[in-house]
Amino acid sequence: MWTLHRTGPFPEDESRIAVPVHVPEPARGLRVALLGCGVVGTEVARMLLDQGADLAARVGAPLELAGIAVRDADRPRDAVIPRDLLTEDVESLVDDADIVIEVMGGIEPARGLLLRAIESGAAVVTANKALLAADGPTLYKAADSAGVDIYYEAAVAGAIPIVRPVRESLAGDYVRRVLGIVNGTTNYVLDQMATSGLDLEEAVKQAQELGYAEADPTADVEGYDAAAKAAILASLAFHTRVSADDVAREGITGVTPDDVAWAARTGHALKLLAIAEQTGEGVSVRVHPALVPLEHPLAGVKGAFNAIFVEADAAGPLMFYGQGAGGRPTASAVLGDVVSAARHRVLGGKGPQESIYAARPLLPADAAVTRYQVRLLVADLPGVLAQVAGVVGDHGVSIDTMRQTGPSEGTAELLLTTHAAREASLAATIAAVRNLEPVREITSVLRVEG
Repeated sequence: MWTLHRTGPFPEDESRIAVPVHVPEPARGLRVALLGCGVVGTEVARMLLDQGADLAARVGAPLELAGIAVRDADRPRDAVIPRDLLTEDVESLVDDADIVIEVMGGIEPARGLLLRAIESGAAVVTANKALLAADGPTLYKAADSAGVDIYYEAAVAGAIPIVRPVRESLAGDYVRRVLGIVNGTTNYVLDQMATSGLDLEEAVKQAQELGYAEADPTADVEGYDAAAKAAILASLAFHTRVSADDVAREGITGVTPDDVAWAARTGHALKLLAIAEQTGEGVSVRVHPALVPLEHPLAGVKGAFNAIFVEADAAGPLMFYGQGAGGRPTASAVLGDVVSAARHRVLGGKGPQESIYAARPLLPADAAVTRYQVRLLVADLPGVLAQVAGVVGDHGVSIDTMRQTGPSEGTAELLLTTHAAREASLAATIAAVRNLEPVREITSVLRVEG
């Protein structure tokens, strides 16, 4: 639209000069499609509807919630969800959207729907860590080819901003290591075992009653959820493609109350950690229970909270802490991505693309280097300590400390803490120690991190 603008006062006998000034048309509203209306989807819808004026001011255009795709539109919903927005025709909703938010989870149909959205020119915001860890590169490539944004802050640690800091704020730095508690369910379970004396089954049941764990807690307690998040973080931090299949994974189902008690006795907290690090040899990514010294910040993370510790050359150690799950915290991260994508629609520009220039080799699980705490029952006989220490040394593993508890019915318990050693060397050491005649049982092998 063009209009005439008077540049100043003119004498009556002087001709007026018409100066064309461009007045932009008001920005049209952006149509937002929401796929999924579970706990997170409901909170995303609530925030879009309740904060519409503020969001429009931040973006520069109104955000219109065009529809919410669900499997069953007749199912009872939270009263905040307008019934007329619910639809089972997800394809039509996606085809007519400017921004598609996916919080339905799972691999399919989520992958097909997001690819359809990208092909139709929509920006994509997803919280789907399983999909990104399994086939993120397909989505990234499609988004790059179509010239649209793909954002996924909510996929890793709920409300905690970690994707953007690693991908953007630390883009000029060299990240050496990322380790953290990225699953609130397992952290709650281990915390209850430590503070309330519950066994694993009791603690998981309590987590389910509080809504921290699903009816089937396998993805949490077996480490699958944490492994997916570790893969995403490693890919971002090390500019190398890492999938969930590349992550060495061990859950907490083998953790006993004795393990938790011994952790406290030796000045540690037992946590399920996601660990990604790069060395001169390549990239190692793993998820497993670990002993964390009480003086380390991660040891103090309680309940269902998450925390991620990043070690970078120039920035030094950084810690990100907060609520890693739940409807409102996760919705906060989703809406942050929506605002970024929407701003690019209104003002131009594009978010970061996948960065895989480094293409570091991915190391096998047995190449990881860490310290270990080993507990074993042995016959209470002279020379047993020396015999065990000799076998450990023969396999190239150095002992930091060794202690023995009092004998009971002819047996004694040994606690060994090693210096840093390769996983392969430790595994060979454990096999050799187990075959010693005085050794009755290897009670526990736990890594020491941090």
